[in-house]
Amino acid sequence: MYLVTVLGNLLIILAVSSDPHLHTPMYFFLSNLSLADICFISTTVPKMIVDIQTHSRAISYMGCLTQMSLFANFVCMDDMLLTVMAYDRFVAICHPLRYPVIMNPRFCGFLVTVSLLISLFNSLLHSLIILQFAYFKDVEISNFFCDPSQLLNLACSDTFTNIIVIYVIGGIFGFLPISGILFSYCKIVSSILRIPSSEGKYKVFSTCGSHLAVVCLFYGTGHVILSSYKYKPCCLERCLSKIKLKNLTSVSEFHLLALSEDPDRQPVLFGLLLSMYLVGMLGNLLIILAFSSDSRLHTPMYFFLSNLSLADICFISTTVPKMLMNIQTHSRAISFVGCLTQMSIFIIFGCMDDMLLTVMAYDRFVAICHPLQYSVIMNPCLCGFLVLVSVLFSLLESQLHNLIVLHFAYFKDVEISNFFCEASQVLNLSCSDTFTKNAIMYFVGAISGFLPLSGIFYSYYKIVSSVLRIPSSSGKYKAFSTCGSHLAVVCLFYGTAVGVYLASTVSQSPRKIAVFSLMYAVVVPMLNPFIYSLRNRDINNALWRLHSRTV
Repeated sequence: MYLVTVLGNLLIILAVSSDPHLHTPMYFFLSNLSLADICFISTTVPKMIVDIQTHSRAISYMGCLTQMSLFANFVCMDDMLLTVMAYDRFVAICHPLRYPVIMNPRFCGFLVTVSLLISLFNSLLHSLIILQFAYFKDVEISNFFCDPSQLLNLACSDTFTNIIVIYVIGGIFGFLPISGILFSYCKIVSSILRIPSSEGKYKVFSTCGSHLAVVCLFYGTGHVILSSYKYKPCCLERCLSKIKLKNLTSVSEFHLLALSEDPDRQPVLFGLLLSMYLVGMLGNLLIILAFSSDSRLHTPMYFFLSNLSLADICFISTTVPKMLMNIQTHSRAISFVGCLTQMSIFIIFGCMDDMLLTVMAYDRFVAICHPLQYSVIMNPCLCGFLVLVSVLFSLLESQLHNLIVLHFAYFKDVEISNFFCEASQVLNLSCSDTFTKNAIMYFVGAISGFLPLSGIFYSYYKIVSSVLRIPSSSGKYKAFSTCGSHLAVVCLFYGTAVGVYLASTVSQSPRKIAVFSLMYAVVVPMLNPFIYSLRNRDINNALWRLHSRTV
């Protein structure tokens, strides 16, 4: 069965890739579905064959988690691709004249990319839930592979909340795609019924027959599996009584670092932080308001800038309100869930800033190096796609950090050496070997830091090369002046981040490190709108026109 499946799907991929007549959206999606099916079946069957041959039923914890993640990833990929194929058939039948325009190659690639990112997100969410559990009441999985529902039943915890989460995830990643498929087929059926001849109806509907059969098979078997699943509650105390616990503590809250212990400085700190927060909020809101109210600013550069301002508002709101509340209440406590939430949101919007700065560098590269093609390349569809990918990448990185932190059930201390829950600080408190933690942090940092920075460097390398070829000095200045604000923000963002890293390696004083952290967590989002608006005539004119209309 395995060989037949792999061979059949490989033949489809080979046929589509080798024949130009099959280079259409329908067969493009079909080849991607075949690739997902090869990976899907390869997640479970080879391990099962090895177990039969070796007369073994064992699988390591990490192997089980990996198998579960891959299974969740590729089953979601199948789900998403079937939805995309239903939309493709809907456009082909209901809008045949506009089909080549709507289902263009770029849009098809966008749909497959989004399907892949959503599948990865789904896989990480499942892993996140399972990694919350430090102990299991049994090691016998009632299936031939590591099924998430089976692992959840074995966990030593009150899993009721997590069962709800599983159903919520299933609702989002199951109900929404099938709703899309049903909607597409409702429109298809209503269009077919309007065709006068029976032969015409049959001919049109026959293009959907294969897809409809696969959808029924996929969701039919999925419904049978879900209906057979039963939740089995577990008594945590009885389960843990069988396990010899180490002399470690599981925490319910952490204590954040106060910027100053001096009571006389607290009002000054409160006033300063509140002023910086309000100025940052007002500046970024004015940028968003100017963009949304003035049609002259509806260009890719200002579209990305407004999204950066929105990310900065959320970024600064993640840490400062909690810090202000702690100063007012003279408390430094934050719950474990609150700390994890703050860490996740901080990473999302910090990474969002990082990604948007990279996208804006690419926008400047196209504007300066390919000015005649700028409007064609940076079309609204691509701009929206770049922002969407930035959001999904930020969510993915946040989930990776959550996955790492939730892997550790116990912590050696509750004192966080910063004014907010920073990922590296929380990870340093966990009871685990230093090498593993450092390897994980450097790996994640390389992906989310090094790759965007490399993209910015590459863009500016091309920009400088193009600017140097301009003969006149005024032309060089005019071309490069469009990058001045972006370059200043990039230097400020990465400069403060490097400053925090160097301060943590050179200085052992937590408060000095916290002051450097304050620079990139509060000062940078506050200064960004001023850097972009001080020498930007378009934004100043837009704000002046808005003020005049308001008056």
